[in-house]
Amino acid sequence: MVTVNFDNAATTYPKPPEVRQAVAEAVLKYGNSGRGGHTIAARTSEMVYGARETAADFFGAKVENTIFTLNCTHALNLAIQGILQTGDHVIFSDLEHNSVYRPIMALAKSRKVAYRMVKIAADDDETMRRFRAAIRPNTRAVVCTIASNVTGQILPYRRIAQLCRENGLCFIADGAQACGILPLSLEADGMHILCTAGHKGLYGITGTGILMTDCQFPIRPLMQGGTGSASRSPEQPDFLPDRLECGTLNVIGAASLQAGIDFVKSRTVEMLYRHESYLCDLFCQAMQELPEVRVYREAGVSYVPIVSFTVADEPPEKLAAWLSQEGFCLRAGLHCAPLAHEKLGTADGTLRFAPSAFSRESDTLRLAASVKNYVKNLKNGGNLLKKTSDMLK
Repeated sequence: MVTVNFDNAATTYPKPPEVRQAVAEAVLKYGNSGRGGHTIAARTSEMVYGARETAADFFGAKVENTIFTLNCTHALNLAIQGILQTGDHVIFSDLEHNSVYRPIMALAKSRKVAYRMVKIAADDDETMRRFRAAIRPNTRAVVCTIASNVTGQILPYRRIAQLCRENGLCFIADGAQACGILPLSLEADGMHILCTAGHKGLYGITGTGILMTDCQFPIRPLMQGGTGSASRSPEQPDFLPDRLECGTLNVIGAASLQAGIDFVKSRTVEMLYRHESYLCDLFCQAMQELPEVRVYREAGVSYVPIVSFTVADEPPEKLAAWLSQEGFCLRAGLHCAPLAHEKLGTADGTLRFAPSAFSRESDTLRLAASVKNYVKNLKNGGNLLKKTSDMLK
């Protein structure tokens, strides 16, 4: 049986052939970047700079202010903990991933910062009213996702960025589910800091992420260590990217990320968004025939290509396990975003359908048919819905 991956919001799979080739070549050609002046170090540094330049150009950032990280969580922690100071107030949304929620809660628990969580509405004007109302005299930053990793709802990020600039606040944006899908630009969209994963919509390998900043709000480093520059000093360098990059970089990851962004550029974000959104619409239309299925989307709201759904009172993990046996990979549960599920009222989580550039219409229709078959089997079992719930208690 051929396995079809519809869990691309976690990590895109498969990777493009160009990315696989870049990784293979990197293993053979490259060593450490910025350590030594010999041939291997020089060609490695040249490649890493090229990858950094590719990422910066793609997102409208300056190359020296483009930081390679381990993942989006790492980038967000660098930004949040590197910007906020004792006595600050921070605003975030009720759709945030734990990579935003937990660092802020940790700072609040240690009584370093206060916070306000804004409830995101279906109407962008109402959302913006709530953000404005949340600002205090000591508010320093707004941290929020560009698009929810649970429902895919796109927040009015450009308007939030403008609000922050009008009030002298730092806007830290989580682009994990939007980068590679929406045409984002640090400069044009007005964001101060953009954090993203390299292994999702940018098609790099796992262990890759990016932080880009306009340097209006300097970021304190969370780590100190080797950078290959200013080695005599006992202090971390005060210039970027060295200030925020400690130790040996993921050189192979940087090569994969450069190839991944080139792949996205060749397809264009507009085409990728259109293709993946079409598959989401196709799946949603098929689910409309099943009253037992609830899709968590609202009319008039814009979404990135992600669909969360549940089937009657069935535990999402049970349906995900059954679909896995049918050859489909979908993620079930809370998706590391308990706030979003609390908002939705999905205590046990949802199933998440997330296509990629390589997802096909035929596979989407087969998945929909499998869900329909699952519902049919439940109906034939009479009170099987209640029985399955009882068994899992």
